Amino acid sequence: MKTAVLTAAMLMSVGVAIAAPAPVEDIAGGSPDDRITRLERMIKAKQAAEFEMQQRLDTLQQEVLDLRGMTEQQNYQINQMLQRQRQLYEDIANLSSAKSTPVASTPAASQVTTSSSLGETASYERAVNLVLKERKYDEAIPAFRGFIKQYPDSTYAANANYWLGQLLFNKGEFEESNQAFSSVVNQYKDSNKRADSLVKLGMIAQKRNDAATAKRFYQQAINEYGNSAAARLAKQQMVGL
Repeated sequence: MKTAVLTAAMLMSVGVAIAAPAPVEDIAGGSPDDRITRLERMIKAKQAAEFEMQQRLDTLQQEVLDLRGMTEQQNYQINQMLQRQRQLYEDIANLSSAKSTPVASTPAASQVTTSSSLGETASYERAVNLVLKERKYDEAIPAFRGFIKQYPDSTYAANANYWLGQLLFNKGEFEESNQAFSSVVNQYKDSNKRADSLVKLGMIAQKRNDAATAKRFYQQAINEYGNSAAARLAKQQMVGL
């Protein structure tokens, strides 16, 4: 029996020697029991070295994941900024084409003109300018609400709902913000704001400590927009749940 055990242990020691350096120890001398004991010590030393190496690899892997997450977050923020710029350029271009039929003739009139008397494009541009140019966020909220009510079928309706949702989200008014983002998701399937709206709905649920709903929205963004910056952000948000 001891001979069989010794043979098996010697075969294992050959594998250990090939896989990784082990402590140098003379196993030729002594009784079979002594040789088995020395082989066991060698195997334990190798296992300890492998465990330490695995810990180092795990630490390095986590550091790589952390760096990747920071890079994806930065890329998402850059993409969001570029997307807002493109949208603004498009809105300005549309506004320029609509100026052939002006709605106001004097500065005094333009100052008191409400969205109800402006054209569709001009009304949307007015609301956007309150955010981007004038930084009048509280005034922008009713401006977007008025636009959505007056032009529910507008090509700008999805963006207007997204702007409204973002402004309300920033103020902590999550119930109405949730309604605005839900409108984008449910009513404007082809909108380029839909993926971002799904992520925002997840964030709202997360702030309400509703982890299950948050995960559902994040997973939907990942499933439907797997290659987008919004999907990458959704993956990062899910890590914290």
